[in-house]
Amino acid sequence: MNNIIGIFRNSNYTKLFFATFTSQMGGTIGLTAFTFYLLDRFSSQPAYATVTELMFSLPTLAVFFLVGVFADRLDRRKIALYCDWICAGLSLIFLLLLSVDIMPLIFGLLFIRSAIRNFFFPAEAALVQGILSSDDYTTAAGLNQMVSSLFMLFGSGMGVFCYWTFGIEGAIAIDMVCFIISGFLIKSTQFTEEIRLPNGRHTLKDLNVSLVIKDFSSGFLYLIRNKLLLTLISGFVLFGIVNGGFSVMQVFILKYKLEPLDYEKYAVLLGIIFGLGVLIGSIIASVLAKKLKLHHMLIIGLLISGTATIFGALVNSTVLYMCGLGIVALSLPLVNVSLGGWLPSIVDPKMMGRVQGCINPVMMLSQSLTLFLIAVLYPSFVTIEMLYLIVGSCLVLVGFFYMMILPKFINQEHAQKKKEVVAL
Repeated sequence: MNNIIGIFRNSNYTKLFFATFTSQMGGTIGLTAFTFYLLDRFSSQPAYATVTELMFSLPTLAVFFLVGVFADRLDRRKIALYCDWICAGLSLIFLLLLSVDIMPLIFGLLFIRSAIRNFFFPAEAALVQGILSSDDYTTAAGLNQMVSSLFMLFGSGMGVFCYWTFGIEGAIAIDMVCFIISGFLIKSTQFTEEIRLPNGRHTLKDLNVSLVIKDFSSGFLYLIRNKLLLTLISGFVLFGIVNGGFSVMQVFILKYKLEPLDYEKYAVLLGIIFGLGVLIGSIIASVLAKKLKLHHMLIIGLLISGTATIFGALVNSTVLYMCGLGIVALSLPLVNVSLGGWLPSIVDPKMMGRVQGCINPVMMLSQSLTLFLIAVLYPSFVTIEMLYLIVGSCLVLVGFFYMMILPKFINQEHAQKKKEVVAL
């Protein structure tokens, strides 16, 4: 608790913390409402809901080679600020397009908005790394996980609530307001030039094709040469499958198996359970991070969450399903906090944006492929139970993969650091 109070005394961190929260809310309320809007309007075509999720993940593959370079070469504070305000403007256009009701235009707008949002998180992560000490990284990772849990708890639930109360237009308007608030919070921060521009001053004109390719290549080579970092990131391929599956599976299992008549109400309840579970799990993970080695906590979280996900495929009771999902929610923060506290401590601050720029496309590629396959194969060729079995197995496989590989590279890194100390 003292660590949490300590980092909140840093006003820049506090503002970034709440800016990230409101920006995430802005990215999910309208999208959640739009998913339910499509399920209501095109109830016989679940592929529309999957396409909506694809418009959230596919843009990462279109801009992945730019986001890290931008975060490392341009003003990180301005990138985060402009992302929020541009997304607010796009949300306004979203409102106008709804009246036209041409689905390709709406999906195209969602694609562009998601592409812009991809530039926010590498810049924000690099700013946080610059204003905290290495001892605070795990605490900050725990707080970020709490942000995600609150966002799950209130974001998805509020999306459905706003859809019921104000309609799809009201939900998208709240999206717009959230982006504006986040932008003003970032505008009120003050960072040194070293944090904002760790690689010196550059403008958009400086970022020609050759420089972008050179910078992205240097980030990729940095990642490849660091075996521990490469091993951690390789697991993100299966994390993408998990994210892609969970983004639609929970609604599908309620609508098409467990609660077909009242799936919206149960979706809200499920969001509350999942959000509370992640919130409680975040607190537990922050405490365990001080007592366990991070790689042990990572492996335990993967194995528990994977087993609980498989359990969800095998039950026919809504209560038992929600119990299983609650266990998943409690255990996932062990994974996220361990990774979030670990990565900043092994990545050079000058390379943080490019490393983040490599992580996201790896995960989003597998997430997009998963969503594409779900859109094509479900429900004609695969059942909802099969989807849960696949996702749960991926989590368990990553857990065993890390169990076998990580200790070796951790020992190698410790040995290398001892050699460097002796050389000094």
